Amino acid sequence: MLADKIRNFCIIAHIDHGKSTLADRILEITHTIEDRKMQEQGLDNMDLERERGITIKAQAVSIDHKGYRLNLIDTPGHVDFSYEVSRSLAACEGALLVIDAAQGIEAQTVANIYLALEHDLEIIPVINKIDLPAADIIRVKEQLLERGIDPDEALLASAKEGTGVEEVLDAVIDRIPAPEAQSDEPLKALVFDSLYNSYQGVIAHIRVMTGSLSRGEEILLMASEKKYEVDEVGIFTPDMKPVSCLEAGEVGYLMAGIKNVRNCKVGDTITKMSSRAVQPLPGYKDVKPMVFSGLYPTDNSDYEILQEALEKLQLNDAAFTFENETSAALGFGFRCGFLGLLHMEIVQERLEREFDLELVITAPSVVYRVTTTEGETREIDNPAAFPEVNEIETITEPYVEATLNLPEDYIGSVMELCEQSRGKFQDMTYIDQDRVRLKYEMPMSEIITDFFNQLKSKSRGYATLDYEPLGYRESNLVKLDILVNKERVDALSVIVHRDRAEEIGRDLINRLKDIIPRKMFTVPLQAAIGSNIVARENIKARKKDVLQKCYGGDVSRKRKLLEKQKEGKKRMKQVGDVDIPQEAFTAVLERGDSD
Repeated sequence: MLADKIRNFCIIAHIDHGKSTLADRILEITHTIEDRKMQEQGLDNMDLERERGITIKAQAVSIDHKGYRLNLIDTPGHVDFSYEVSRSLAACEGALLVIDAAQGIEAQTVANIYLALEHDLEIIPVINKIDLPAADIIRVKEQLLERGIDPDEALLASAKEGTGVEEVLDAVIDRIPAPEAQSDEPLKALVFDSLYNSYQGVIAHIRVMTGSLSRGEEILLMASEKKYEVDEVGIFTPDMKPVSCLEAGEVGYLMAGIKNVRNCKVGDTITKMSSRAVQPLPGYKDVKPMVFSGLYPTDNSDYEILQEALEKLQLNDAAFTFENETSAALGFGFRCGFLGLLHMEIVQERLEREFDLELVITAPSVVYRVTTTEGETREIDNPAAFPEVNEIETITEPYVEATLNLPEDYIGSVMELCEQSRGKFQDMTYIDQDRVRLKYEMPMSEIITDFFNQLKSKSRGYATLDYEPLGYRESNLVKLDILVNKERVDALSVIVHRDRAEEIGRDLINRLKDIIPRKMFTVPLQAAIGSNIVARENIKARKKDVLQKCYGGDVSRKRKLLEKQKEGKKRMKQVGDVDIPQEAFTAVLERGDSD
């Protein structure tokens, strides 16, 4: 198809502002998906996305409308998946900025505006959910004006009812520029996403910048310098549909029998073997993980299976990183880097569902910088690697500027939460008559614990949180160790502020007391800073076994109870002679009472 008949655009917005619903109406109106196959969140193909009602992976689809090929990419809205958004923007010339008419411009909306402007995209504001009784279109237009966007260019729509969606499609054709592409130049195609298929190998999602690509041609992946013969090229409808050729400006997929996932990386440039002299495309900047955690298989024999699963998942999620790690309590595993807590939770669930693995995940941690008494500076992302107290000169930790938007009724409780989390108040402004924006400087380590859950609890779910890195600052931090039956469990260690170490130690010990099953003997639980014990509880001895009540009767009753006990032990780790269930390793996520 000629480049002037192509429009590449994505949908960006804050979470729950109606991106996926708008995408559904576009697919429905253009008859891209048959009516009998149409369902809510039509582009979200993961069970997790449907269960949670959020978009996790950006999804591409090619739409034919009024003689034009509209290549749409539906992107996630949560801050943890902003890397998905930035990669999608690189494959587009324009973006639909969807804003909830009732909630107005939120934190991630602003972040997405800046991302789109960085990529020099044409932004079309769409004020969605105008059918809601609480819709305030005038206020939203005033907010757009404050962000430097002409409110007269905003389109009014209700994706749920289908109102204004035709006008949105017309605006995409009229206002988003056609790609600047030349089919007669050497091939340059950007890999903006990819996934692994057991039969076809790596399926690369590409945007052809210049040249053209057809089946049977020899290609070169410039980063890995690997050459392959193209088995199939095609477009997304949203199912994969083979085509004879992908021209400059088009978005589609490529299969070339790439079996090694390391050979096809997101951001790589694909060219033809006959055009090896071309310069690669800029690609993407490397993303830096904010949160680190250990992932271990419950069965050590699954270690290699987990490694293969991580490699395949990283192909589909370029923001996720991992490296080998060993724990005295948990055996062989991996130290993984994530963009946030939701990202960590999603990765764990995908590994367990898609690869049928049973995993133990340790408490999350940020990267600390420790200067030793010998003048050496170390970056520590694992509490197990934390130096002894007498070896430490100074410790610095990452701080962020947290922006919280909330109704004014909850100011007191939210400010109290921020103060408890070592937050330093910076600013408070009224967004409008009812909503307030608070700004705090906070340690990143406080954000990644139970802060978000407590924020939602104290604001009845109305508060939103966004944060930007501020750099490193010196803090008085210590390593808090947990001893089970007088044995130190390295996977339960956490790094905390000295002033709150005793409080957190007592809280954690009390949680573990309820989680760790009782034995036939008393089990002491201790929290320690070095050799100093700051908290202790005992798990009382158990005085009866599981079969005590089964006297006489059918033997199947006893077998049923024993089988149930056996299944429960599969997800446990043996430390000395005390069983520690998986829940214990994530108990440190929940600090204090979240009401």
